Amino acid sequence: MTFYEKLNRIWDKSGSLVCVGLDPDLGKIPAHLTADDSEPHPAFAFNRAIIDATADLVCAYKPQIAHFSGQSLEKDLALTLDYLRERYPEIPVILDGKRGDVSGTAAFYAREAFDRYGADALTVNPYLGGDSMEPFLERKDKGVVILCRTSNPGAGDLQDLEVEGRKLYLVVAEKAVKNWNYNGNVALVAGATFPQELEEIRSIVGDMPLLVPGVGAQGGDIEAVIKSGLDSRGAGLIINSSRGIIYAGSEEDFADSACLAAKVLRDEINKHR
Repeated sequence: MTFYEKLNRIWDKSGSLVCVGLDPDLGKIPAHLTADDSEPHPAFAFNRAIIDATADLVCAYKPQIAHFSGQSLEKDLALTLDYLRERYPEIPVILDGKRGDVSGTAAFYAREAFDRYGADALTVNPYLGGDSMEPFLERKDKGVVILCRTSNPGAGDLQDLEVEGRKLYLVVAEKAVKNWNYNGNVALVAGATFPQELEEIRSIVGDMPLLVPGVGAQGGDIEAVIKSGLDSRGAGLIINSSRGIIYAGSEEDFADSACLAAKVLRDEINKHR
């Protein structure tokens, strides 16, 4: 099953556009998971509890690879992806790596994401151009989620630069449709903190899926996102919240708090659909 097929099925089945970002920080996860050596993989234990509590409320999960590799938790990432594949195979997993390099190196990044970890999709950076993304794009069954208009405050430093009279993020959106989506596996990142830009991107890409970070802790306006970003089917959005869900609670009932936060977000989104 391709990434697009999994997305469309889970949107229909779950009735949700929520994506939960799995960004464990050993300094922030509940203390009982790291208090002693009884839990050999605390980040995985944290993720597993979050996943079990929210699985019926989401359309995707998005583990951020730096939160694992930066803490020597690669095994926890592998265990998380294995668990999702075994217990919730219908839910797409987007590995957030923002990879971008010359094609020879990109081929190994593709092997890391898709073969080593078994992700359904990977976020990539288009700054090196189309040939740098070919090792990802040629994987027909996998999603390639290309950075277009990101949610961070400094996004406009480069993404708003004009190229032949058009802002760069609009050029990226157009190339995504005309040049890069030859296998029907491209999605774009379009931040919730810039709803007008999100609307412009949607007008260019049609029903292409959009990964939308920036709600929750970053303060993106949900109503504006829905108004600007829905596709022709009333779906098309993967609205990510990381800290706002996974750190909604800090005690032993943290998974219950995450469940409630995910449900509130799902219902708020659906209210405006």
